[in-house]
Amino acid sequence: MTPSTAAHAQMSLKDFETLASRAPETVTLEFINGRLGVKPVPDGDHDEIIMWVADQCMAHRPDLRLYRERGLRTEQYRNGRARPDGVLAPQRHFAGHGEWSDPAGVLMAVEVTSHDHDTEARDRQEKREGYAQAGIPVFLLIDRDSDTLTVYSEPEGGQYHQKDSCPYGGTLALPEPVGFSLVTEELKDYAH
Repeated sequence: MTPSTAAHAQMSLKDFETLASRAPETVTLEFINGRLGVKPVPDGDHDEIIMWVADQCMAHRPDLRLYRERGLRTEQYRNGRARPDGVLAPQRHFAGHGEWSDPAGVLMAVEVTSHDHDTEARDRQEKREGYAQAGIPVFLLIDRDSDTLTVYSEPEGGQYHQKDSCPYGGTLALPEPVGFSLVTEELKDYAH
């Protein structure tokens, strides 16, 4: 993603926000890299994985909450709009916010891949870059195609500079400011 992306956007940010606010509840829209995207409706395994992450966060960090589908302003100059599967932030952090929040104060974004044609570009590349550009300290990608977890950290200059991965069943350390490890044995129940 480059700063010039906004110049080649499919629509204005204001038009996107108007469209997104009027979309039916069965559709989740995002504006990533200047393009309108429709986020797939999650299946049951996707929901179970996100709930597993939420349970882990509550067990290790009861001062934090994993907010599902929280709208964030992402990318350089906040020209993107993403709805991560999960956003880890202090309890009550989003009180009083509108539909789209500034990412300041968010400790981690979480994405669980969907089984669709856009996953490669959307979850593995564009969102990762957008979260890094927004300065979100940790990005956790749970990849259901490869049955792996990857944690990205140390965002600087629009890129994450640290990366660590493990297969389902392994242990993955989430760096500060999250600061705990995930023991992922349960995720094997959702492998296909």
